[in-house]
Amino acid sequence: MSAKTIFIIVLTVLVTIILMKNMDEVNFWIFGTRTVPKLAVLGTMFFVGAVVGFLLGRPRKRTVIRESESEDTSFEKPLDDEDDAYIN
Repeated sequence: MSAKTIFIIVLTVLVTIILMKNMDEVNFWIFGTRTVPKLAVLGTMFFVGAVVGFLLGRPRKRTVIRESESEDTSFEKPLDDEDDAYIN
């Protein structure tokens, strides 16, 4: 097992234990006072944090500029006889 797999398993177990130990209801302000289970609040916040972390942590897309293979190279000037003789 890789370190990443072990980390994910340990994190999942810890989150499950924390959520199951907090099953009581609390007063929570969501545009008015409501009684909701602590489990729902903690689970929602964990999910939102995981999604935000994933979106911020993923690599950015890079644009790859490719030169076309059928590119016309006729714009190059042919060499003069003097230049050709100098090169050879």
